[in-house]
Amino acid sequence: MQHVTVPQDRIGVVIGAGGETMREIEERANVRLDIDSESGSVAIEERDDPVAALVAPDIIKAIGRGFKPETALSILDHDLRTLDLIDLSEHTRNDNDLQRKKGRIIGENGRTRELLEELSGANVVVYGSTVGAVGQPEELEVVRRAVGMLLDGAPHGAVYSYLERMSNELDDDVSFNAPQ
Repeated sequence: MQHVTVPQDRIGVVIGAGGETMREIEERANVRLDIDSESGSVAIEERDDPVAALVAPDIIKAIGRGFKPETALSILDHDLRTLDLIDLSEHTRNDNDLQRKKGRIIGENGRTRELLEELSGANVVVYGSTVGAVGQPEELEVVRRAVGMLLDGAPHGAVYSYLERMSNELDDDVSFNAPQ
C-alpha cells in the first residue's frame, strides 16, 4: 500500500462530483483508494495489476499539484508519459523571490506557461511552490530546461527561441514515414 498527501484544496478534485473521479482512477489504474478528507492522505491499495498500480500515486500527485483529472489520467494512456515536479523553493531565497520567479514562469496573462505547453507538447501547471509537467521524457526535459532558464533570469525571448527550436526538433523526430 502506498500513501500520497494531497493539499486540502485539491481533495475535492481527487474525489470528484459524487466520487466520480475517484471511481475512474480506481477503475483505470486497478487500485482501491482510501481518502481521508480531513488530513489529505490518500492510501492506494493495488488490486491485481501491479504495473498500473505503480502509476496511481503519480496520478494522485498530479491532481494534487493542480492538473485536471483527465490530464493526470493520461499518464495511463502512454507507457512513457509521466509526471515531473520541479520544486521552486529549492531555487528561491524567500517568499518574495518565489512569487517573482513563479510570475516569470507563468508570464503575463499566463502566456509563458501556455507557450511552455504548446511548444514542448507537455501539460504544465504552476501550483504552490512547484511546476508540474506531464508528458513524454523528451517533452519533460524541454520543460525542465526552459524553467531552469527562467529561474536563472534568462530573457523571455531567449527562452521562447529555445522552445521554438526544441519544438521543431521534436516535430522532426516524430517522423513515421518509411524510407522510399
